[in-house]
This record gives sequence, structure tokens and C-alpha cells, in this order.
Amino acid sequence: MLRTIEVLFVIIILSGAFIATSYLAVLPSPKEVSPINLRRLSFTTLQMLDSDYDLGRVAFETDDAYAWSRLQIALSAALPANVVYNMTVYNVTDTGGQLYTKVASFSNADGLIGTSDVATYTVASSNVTFNYKAEKIGEYSGGGTLYILNCSDANGWWITGYTAHSLAQELYNLLSPYFVNTIMIQNTAQLGQILGGSPLNGEILQNAVIINTCGEAVPIPTAYCTSPYSDNNYARYSYFIGQKVNQYNWTWASIVGYPFYYVTNTAVFSSTQNNWGIYGMQQTSGAGLVAFLRGLDNQAYGTSGTVVDSTARQATLSQAALEACNYYGIYPSSSQTATRTVLESVLATYHLSVGINVLNPISVSGSTYYPGTLYNHGSTNVSGSFLALGLTRTPDVRITALSLLSYYEPRVYASEYTATGTSRMVVLQLGLVGGS
Repeated sequence: MLRTIEVLFVIIILSGAFIATSYLAVLPSPKEVSPINLRRLSFTTLQMLDSDYDLGRVAFETDDAYAWSRLQIALSAALPANVVYNMTVYNVTDTGGQLYTKVASFSNADGLIGTSDVATYTVASSNVTFNYKAEKIGEYSGGGTLYILNCSDANGWWITGYTAHSLAQELYNLLSPYFVNTIMIQNTAQLGQILGGSPLNGEILQNAVIINTCGEAVPIPTAYCTSPYSDNNYARYSYFIGQKVNQYNWTWASIVGYPFYYVTNTAVFSSTQNNWGIYGMQQTSGAGLVAFLRGLDNQAYGTSGTVVDSTARQATLSQAALEACNYYGIYPSSSQTATRTVLESVLATYHLSVGINVLNPISVSGSTYYPGTLYNHGSTNVSGSFLALGLTRTPDVRITALSLLSYYEPRVYASEYTATGTSRMVVLQLGLVGGS
């Protein structure tokens, strides 16, 4: 009985102590437990107000009472009721004197705001255009010539929905700002001229980039439509191109499909079609790419072997390509369908290395396939490169442009923006009612 009474007394004492402690304890206020991040709130509010360039426009129209009052209404509506604010607009100058000059301000606080935080936001006048200047590929290292095949006497294949001319024009618009010289090869005779080692207009042949806009077909000059280039349905011509790519350290770009699968010359092959009803072509088949790679690697001429798999597979842009999308402002779809993937075995067989994977390699049952890769030849010094985009038709030239820009990485410089009166800084100070 005494033991029971003692236990009851202990329970009463402990309960009383707990109640007294709970009653007398000073708990922190909710805002101390989970305070508002005023700096973040301030910055995100400024971003929201400028989502349609409204803030930027009103910042240059502080004399417009109607616009100014609507900005204050929008700001009040965007903030919690217990937040006070002070918004000030400054003019940014570069005249060597005062950098920031107050233009206007408004506030919903009666006096000075106590504990507070601020964020700044710079806006530009709508009358000003920002300019960007691209670094030229080859400007300091030699070369910098971009050749785009726009041959009027050649037909394309696997470029459904486009013509070689339209693709060439789009590639010119996308890539010409990044090269020292951009030259349209207007016919197969001009292609023969550079293959023979003669520039068209004094440009540098060494280290040039050549983009074939004819898809799976390669333009062939009339002078090369004879023996020995006609061996094996003109696979020998592809071998010759591979040798030239090695000799001049060219980057040969195949924009879609199976590279070197046909040769095309509308005059020579006027009565020959590619087995699909397109005249002006001669089918070389897979021997063309094998011969090209052997020429690139300075191997003896041959056409045996398999280097491409034609199974349809889904491919995705690599991380390097995605980063380049944001840097250069080129946004193709991140998911593509590849039907002409290159086998991993080409790396060892032809002494190639991966310059950059534009599309992620695909692994299936222990085998690796490359849907979109720029390959370099040579172990120490690069002696020729080859871009193979084995995607299904229709071609997306944005991926071609992205591939070359991802590999060469030319820098883009924003023009200096120093004109007086064209920039204003908006400062938003926020505080809590009642202080901290």
C-alpha cells in the first residue's frame, strides 16, 4: 500500500513539473522557427514582375503616373500582407561620375524599414538590341574554312522533305558566324577543284570542314566518274575522299542516314537511278563507307567488312550537346530515331577515337552502337575527322550545327552594353511588420 502511494506521489510531482515548465517556458515565435527568406522573396518578385518585360518598361516610364501606380498595385498583390517594401529605380551611367542615380521610388512603409533584406535587378531599355559576336573557328589556329555542298548537278537521298539547296542555306545561316570563311560549293566541278588541292577563292584548305547536304549520296565530279574511281560502283571514289580528309585534316560531315551509300552526278548518271526511282545516282552500298574509312586510315584499298547497323533505335542528346544547346541557342529534340548506327569496332579497326558523342552511345546485349559521333583519326595528332549522324529521315540540320559547335567550342561574346541611359537598376527592399 505504501509503495502504491509513493508511486502516485512521484507521478503527481513529475506531472506538476511538466505542466509548470510548459506554462513558464518561452517558445520562439513562428517566424524565428521558419523565417521568410526576404532576399529570395525580393528577387523572385522582381523576376515575376518582369516576366513579360512589364518591370523593364515601367522602369523607363517613371513619369507615367498610371503605369507607376499599376506597378505598385502589382507589387502589393504579389507580397504577403505582413511584408513592407521599398522599391527604388536607379539610372546606370558610365560617364565617370556617379554610377547610380536615383530616378524614382515608392514604399508602403510609414518610416524606415527595420530588419530587412534587398535584391537588385537590372533592366534594359526596349529600344536597345543586344549584339553577340562569335569567335571564329580556326581564327588563331589556322584554317577556319567551312565548305557546304550545294551542288546544282547532284541529287539528295534520305533528305525527305528538303532539297540539298534548302539544307545548305539553313546550315549557312546557322554556322557561317562561327567560321572565318563559309563557301557554298555550287557544283561538282568546284568540289573537284578542292579535292584537287586548289582553293576556290583564296581560302585555306587545311583544317576545313565539309558538310555534305545530299544525305546518303555524295556528289562526284565528272572528272572522277572514270576508272579507277569507278571501281566497285564508285567505292574507290569514297576511298579517295578518305585520303583527302586525312591529307588536309578535313572534317567530313554526313548529316543523316548511311554515309557514302550513293554517288550522285545528274549529268553522268542521267539514266541511272538509285533503285528507289531517283535518277542521277549510282548505288555504292556499304562498301562506300568501308572504303572511305580505309582511305582515312591510309590502309590499302578494300571494301570488305561491315561498319553500320540498320536497326532502328532511340537515341538521346548527350550531356555535352545539351549544354551546347543552351550556350549557342540551338534546340533540336533531345530524342531522335537512329537507323544507321556505327559499330564500335570501327574505333580499333580504323584507328579512330571519339572526338565527341553528340548522341549517347547505345548498348544492346553487350554491343555498343554510335548513333551520332564525331570521330578523330590519329593517336597523337589528329589527321582527319568524320561526323556520322546515323539518324532516320528527315534531317535536322540543327543537330549538324550543334555537333560541330560542341566539338570546336567557339566562344560567344556579348557586346559591351555601356550606352548612357539604357540600363536601370531596380532595388526592392523587403521587411516584416513588427521587425524581427
